[in-house]
Amino acid sequence: MDLDLSCDAGALTAALVDVPSVSGDEKVLADAIEGALAGLPHLALWRDGNAVVAWTDLGRPQRVILAGHLDTVPIAGNVPSHTEGDLLYGCGSCDMKSGVAVQLRLARQLAGPSRDVTYVFYDCEEVEAERNGLLRLSRSAPELLQGDLAVLLEPTGGIVEGGCQGTLRAEVTAHGVRAHSARSWRGRNAIHGAGAILDALRSYRPREPEVDGLVYHEGLNAVGITGGVASNVIPDECVVTVNYRFAPDRTAEQAAEHVRAVFGGFGVEVTDVAPPARPGLADPAAADLLAAVGGTPRAKMGWTDVARFAVLGLPAVNYGPGDPEVAHSVREHVPLAQIAECEAKLLAWLAA
Repeated sequence: MDLDLSCDAGALTAALVDVPSVSGDEKVLADAIEGALAGLPHLALWRDGNAVVAWTDLGRPQRVILAGHLDTVPIAGNVPSHTEGDLLYGCGSCDMKSGVAVQLRLARQLAGPSRDVTYVFYDCEEVEAERNGLLRLSRSAPELLQGDLAVLLEPTGGIVEGGCQGTLRAEVTAHGVRAHSARSWRGRNAIHGAGAILDALRSYRPREPEVDGLVYHEGLNAVGITGGVASNVIPDECVVTVNYRFAPDRTAEQAAEHVRAVFGGFGVEVTDVAPPARPGLADPAAADLLAAVGGTPRAKMGWTDVARFAVLGLPAVNYGPGDPEVAHSVREHVPLAQIAECEAKLLAWLAA
């Protein structure tokens, strides 16, 4: 398929939505993006699987990275796209093909930007971390991700969101003694024992720390529970899976220590953890962006790939069209005016 980068960003978003690209099935869209960018003589181009990287090389004193993922969650009868008034509906319209459309429009228009720009389009953001295309790029070609500031065009409602929360999953285990349920007194019921784990969660008071001027709301919640052997057996094990969303003033190691402390006396096994990213808004490049786009920045409630850039030593922010509250829903949508506004503000910043 051919993508027309000369059409407005709303129409381009619709064209992107109309190409299904569920995680792992991004090839058709990646091919189209590579083909469209290959026709722009001011850009160098590189491809890795279903990730596409394009960049200017003008010797500017600063380099900005604009990044967006191509994949979506599974389609729920919401492709192709359609419009209702000023809203464009469709799978990925908000998260985050509207942001990708802005990237593509900027790539076409900015032949001589005031800062060198790297455009990163990557795959498999919506699934497990090891499949993430940005992670793969950071390992195989980290030199392509070097710069002074990264902007992830995730949906933020057109407001700069600084940093992101870390996320940790752990299994908290209550042990018991197995016995026949007809002689339950000979055993110790692990499911009953797990009540203390749930009590700790019910009484837990999450922090709301201020980090670099932004307030993050933490959360520690049960997200799963397993236990039981058979209907006539007293269970000897019950496992409660918990998810801890933690502010960027804690490292992944400190978050794990905190969870172990909350559930002292129980076995705690951390099964997955992704580190947070600090806001970085005091960095000169980030401050310039904030001054250009305006608005009052806020903390990112959730984890995004800004954390991957933080690991590489880059300040990174989230900024893009769309309300993250409607992402992944059957009625996912994005305001067309917001797409145009984000494009205009980033264009003015990078052309100044």
